[in-house]
Amino acid sequence: ARAQELVRQGRVWLGGLPSTRPARPVRLGEAVELAPEPERPAPAPLPLRLVYQDSELAVVEKPAGMVVHPGAGHREGTLAQLIQEWGGSWAQGSGEGRAGIVHRLDRGSSGLLVLARTDLAQRELSQQLRRRTLGREYWALVEGRFEEGRGRIEAALGRDPRHPTRMAVTSSGREAITEFQVLERLPRHTVLRLRLLTGRTHQIRVHLAYIGHPLVGDGVYNPSPGPSSPRPALHAALLHLRHPADGREMEFLSRLPEDLLRLRSELGGAGAPAWPPGD
Repeated sequence: ARAQELVRQGRVWLGGLPSTRPARPVRLGEAVELAPEPERPAPAPLPLRLVYQDSELAVVEKPAGMVVHPGAGHREGTLAQLIQEWGGSWAQGSGEGRAGIVHRLDRGSSGLLVLARTDLAQRELSQQLRRRTLGREYWALVEGRFEEGRGRIEAALGRDPRHPTRMAVTSSGREAITEFQVLERLPRHTVLRLRLLTGRTHQIRVHLAYIGHPLVGDGVYNPSPGPSSPRPALHAALLHLRHPADGREMEFLSRLPEDLLRLRSELGGAGAPAWPPGD
């Protein structure tokens, strides 16, 4: 798809002439050239925190409320669109409108995302996701109190037959595994550290609701009015990966945003959070 796009842009030359037909055969002895990308103006400041970048990848902190890639009802202001306007080269392997995207976060969630600058990096990082070596851990504030200190939720997820825009635990769904550890017990709520072993749509939100401890502020999977929160109390706090070019282990940590710190305090949390630590 990326190669066809370059041909349609007139950047592929055959025998010294530009070609705009992707299906045009290449003849024996014919030179194939790729014209350099036209110069772009200096990139505008990125409206989210850039944690790390090099020639292969970038790690950013997505704010709550930002959609990762275009979809129904969300064509403008997505993270994918913003990084294209930001400038530089980004992997195109995920298709139109999803340049650089390796994995996603729900609109209401905040935290760390890794983006691929090259198609090679995107393939390698996507393989790490499939092999479950790209680690993602989350801070979550949920309804109710836990007796156990840690546990594992194994429940297959699929489309909810009664609500097609939602996900649900279903016997015909795909394998989904979430591990949890209790970080803090509040009077009527619990702070959890969550580790994803699979990456299904809405996995954390559905799994927590399934065991009777939905996320505070989750207007879709939490029917209880509960504490006032404009978004689900979920933050992607830790990201662990192997660099796609040289294989070195890399780990990134994101501190809690102010709105979640304030919500934790309102519900009885005292002092600094146990995890993730501050700067």
